[in-house]
Amino acid sequence: MANSKVAIYGAVAANVAIAVTKFVVAGITGSSAMLSEGIHSAVDTFNGILLLVGLKLSQRPATPEHPFGHGKELYFWSLIVAVLIFGVGGGLSFYEGVQQVRHPQPMQASMWNYVVLGVAAVFEGSSFVIALRQFLKQAGNTPFWEALHRSKDPTTYTVLAEDSAALIGLVVAAVGIALSQRLDKPVLDGAASLIIGLLLAGVAVALIWESRSLLIGEGIRPETARAIRSIALAQPKVRDVGRVLSMYVGPDDVLVTMDLDFDDGTAAADAGTAIAAVERQVRERYPMIKRLFIEAGAAPAQQRWSRPDSTQAPAERQ
Repeated sequence: MANSKVAIYGAVAANVAIAVTKFVVAGITGSSAMLSEGIHSAVDTFNGILLLVGLKLSQRPATPEHPFGHGKELYFWSLIVAVLIFGVGGGLSFYEGVQQVRHPQPMQASMWNYVVLGVAAVFEGSSFVIALRQFLKQAGNTPFWEALHRSKDPTTYTVLAEDSAALIGLVVAAVGIALSQRLDKPVLDGAASLIIGLLLAGVAVALIWESRSLLIGEGIRPETARAIRSIALAQPKVRDVGRVLSMYVGPDDVLVTMDLDFDDGTAAADAGTAIAAVERQVRERYPMIKRLFIEAGAAPAQQRWSRPDSTQAPAERQ
C-alpha cells in the first residue's frame, strides 16, 4: 500500500501543476485540444484523490458488519474513478471537439501550446516513471504484461493507465495543433480533441471492466487453484479434494475454502495433521491467501462430488 501511495502522490502533484497551466494557455490560445488536455489533467487530479480515499477506507479493520474487512472499498473507488474518466474526461473532451469541428475558431499565440505540452510531457513522464518503478518492484521477476494482467491492486494499474493515456494525449494534441496551424484548418484541432476523448473513454472502459470483475468476486487463477489441490492431494490419507473456491477481498487478501475427502477410517488426529500441513504450505507459497478454510468429511464422497462445483470427471464419480 505504501508503494501505491507513492505513485498516487506523484501523479496528483504532476496533474495539479499541469491542469492549471493547460487551462491558462487554453484560454490564451483558444485551442480545443489544449482545453481537452486541461480537462484530462483536472480529472486525473481528482481521481488520484479518490484513490487515496479508497486506500484509506480499505485499511479499516474488520467489524461485525464487515467480518472480512473493507478491502473491497478500494475496488469501489477505482470503479468511480473509471466512471469519471469516461463521463467527465472522455465526455467533455469529445464534446469540446465536436464544438470546435462545428464552429472552428483559429488559435492565437499558438507557441504557448507547444511550451505547455513540452512541460506537461516532463511532468507526466516523471509521474509515469514513478508508477512504473513501483509496479515493477511489486512484480518482481514476473514479465510486465503478465504482472499487469495478474495485478489486483487498482491504484497501481489505474495510475499507469492514466499516465499512459496522458502521454499519448499530449502527442495527439501536439499533432492536432501543429496540423491546424500549418494547414490553417482549425477543424483539425477539434479532431485532436475528439481523439483524446475516445482515448480516455477506451481507457475508462478497460478500468471499469477490471473493477467490475473484482467487485463481483473474482477468484484466484485456475493454475493457482490446481496447485493448491496438488498440495492437498500430496498429503497422507487425502483421497480427493473438492473444488477450490476463492475470492479477492482486497489487493493482497484472498479468501479460499476447500473440502478434503479422506480415506475411510482415517483418524481425526491424522486428518488434523494433514489439514495443518496444507494450510502451512499454501500460506508459504501464496502469501496473499490470508483466509484459508478447510473442511474435512463434510459429506459422503458421492454426495460431495454430485455438487455443481465438483471438479471430478464424470467417469470418476461413484
